[in-house]
Amino acid sequence: MLWLFERLPAALALLFGLVVGSFLNVCIYRIPLGISVAKGRSFCPACGEKIAWYDNVPLLSFLVLRGRCRRCGDRISPRYPAVEAANALLWLLCYLSHGYSAKTLLLCLALSALLVAAMIDRDTGIIPDRISVFLAALACCSLFAPGFPSPLARLGGALCVSVPMLLAALLWEGFGGGDIKLCAAFGLLAGWRLSLLAILFASVSGAAWAVFLLLRRGAGRKTAFPFGPFLAAGMGLSLLWGEELVGWYLSLFLL
Repeated sequence: MLWLFERLPAALALLFGLVVGSFLNVCIYRIPLGISVAKGRSFCPACGEKIAWYDNVPLLSFLVLRGRCRRCGDRISPRYPAVEAANALLWLLCYLSHGYSAKTLLLCLALSALLVAAMIDRDTGIIPDRISVFLAALACCSLFAPGFPSPLARLGGALCVSVPMLLAALLWEGFGGGDIKLCAAFGLLAGWRLSLLAILFASVSGAAWAVFLLLRRGAGRKTAFPFGPFLAAGMGLSLLWGEELVGWYLSLFLL
């Protein structure tokens, strides 16, 4: 019995992550189309039929329906359960990394927002402003929670990446406005150290993917690809394990 209670918080993090992941699918689909995410029940994109509650259970309904709409039989994209599972895993990892606290809740919500940003940018090449606004709102809430950077570190985080990206966009059109706003909002939440770490992760992974496209898919030097997924991934890694990585790196110079 003690074993069950010791693992209950982790199970709850996984469960709530699944439920929120289902809502994230609504955001990913509706926000680019300009449809309200707060009004109206979920519906099948193929036939428009509203989805009953028993067909909208995260992961389970997809398995029971074998990946098809109950009414029209059209295939349901496997991305829906993938997003739900990914968000559940992110929430679980966040709990395991930071424990049970207000900070954990704020970071879980930030990770979910970054997942939405990554998927929408992958689909449309645009990161909606409302995601950056949401991260900025989380940054304001985190002022009342322990474990976050100082206001000065937050200000530095808002500027240290977004300003160079803005200059690069003005000179070479290398970044979109959504990337810049997302970096500024993330910096307000995470501070300058995690912001720099996030852009390092994003740049390395993005460059590796660009090389892959050049070598394996015949892409040209001017082939464009969304940077948002790599940026969101770098930010997510920084939120989960950034402080440990920064501490490990700095310790190398103290030996």
